[in-house]
Amino acid sequence: MSRTNFGAKTWMFPMPALVIATYNEDGTVNAMTAAWGGICQETPAGIMIDLADSHKTTANIERTGAFTVAIATADTVVPTDFFGIVSGNNDPKKFEKSGLRARKSEFVDAPVIEEYKMVLECKLFEKFAIKEDVRVVGEIVNVSVDDSVLTDGKIDAAKLQPLAWNPISHEYVKLGESVGLAWNVGKALMNK
Repeated sequence: MSRTNFGAKTWMFPMPALVIATYNEDGTVNAMTAAWGGICQETPAGIMIDLADSHKTTANIERTGAFTVAIATADTVVPTDFFGIVSGNNDPKKFEKSGLRARKSEFVDAPVIEEYKMVLECKLFEKFAIKEDVRVVGEIVNVSVDDSVLTDGKIDAAKLQPLAWNPISHEYVKLGESVGLAWNVGKALMNK
């Protein structure tokens, strides 16, 4: 078996395709796509997102103390990509152009974008800078899920069809096929 060394890269797969939504100063919705984020703690439930200090989203989070994190899906790939290539600093009608709809979260001062079937509603827990980037840690106060992606009351990945971002080929990949139950399939090796 041979291996190829690529050196220090920011490659990890899969990386989530996340849409961070906030309110602008005038009450309009702002959304941006982020791939550098993930769950960072269990109690309280927390998520960490890596943002540039120059993002409109970063300023909005600082001002409101809240944001939502939508899990991008196969059927939202076009607006998800759009939110990643257009800056809210340059285009105040960015969200309006997407054609998507939003409603105010019941739990935090941030919008829930209706077309995203899984949304984490977060309040700002902590923010800290590392060089030119900002790490935003949010306490997840609610997870809102569209009933259409539930099976027996649980989120069904095959129905959700979450997207991952492939940082190597710069493409979105649809996830969803189960290959085994966690904390179960490994038991096959316990008696060897």
